[in-house]
Amino acid sequence: MTSLLMPKATAVWLIDNTTLTFEQIAEFCSLHVLEVQAIADGDVGHGILGFDPIMNGQLTQVEIDKCSNDPSLSLTRSNSSFPETKSKDKGPKYIPLARRGDKPDAIAWIVKNHPEVKNNQISKLIGTTKDTIEKIRTRSHWNISNITAKHPVLLSLCSQDDLNEAILKAGGSIESQNDENISTQ
Repeated sequence: MTSLLMPKATAVWLIDNTTLTFEQIAEFCSLHVLEVQAIADGDVGHGILGFDPIMNGQLTQVEIDKCSNDPSLSLTRSNSSFPETKSKDKGPKYIPLARRGDKPDAIAWIVKNHPEVKNNQISKLIGTTKDTIEKIRTRSHWNISNITAKHPVLLSLCSQDDLNEAILKAGGSIESQNDENISTQ
């Protein structure tokens, strides 16, 4: 189940409109008891408008009444009819301008040490175009004389886990050579 929508605003509404204990509100809103008490005292949350958990379907009035009568009970969230939200996949990672010139060196290292890795895998791993990879493979890149093979992990263009995953996916093998290549570069 997803987390509570706007927990501080929900706590403000529960403090203003119910007789629930601070402990019950804190547990339901995933806040500390002292934070709930500070909201009630007016020390925290001056501009926060209360958010009605009954109107948005996170609680029922029956649940609030039941817990108001018995302070030992905990509030339980209502089952929402809304679909679960999906987490977004990671988008393309940002490579600083100073590091972008290192991409051809990283591509050259992968092509030299693991030629079985396909261009689309290298493209996703390093964040470059397939055309650039193909030109480095065929040695027709405009700057090929200045390109030296350097380990992409040392250049901070990818993680070792991502590199290993791409190599294994391409059918290559990962041996202790990776550690030797890192230490000699």
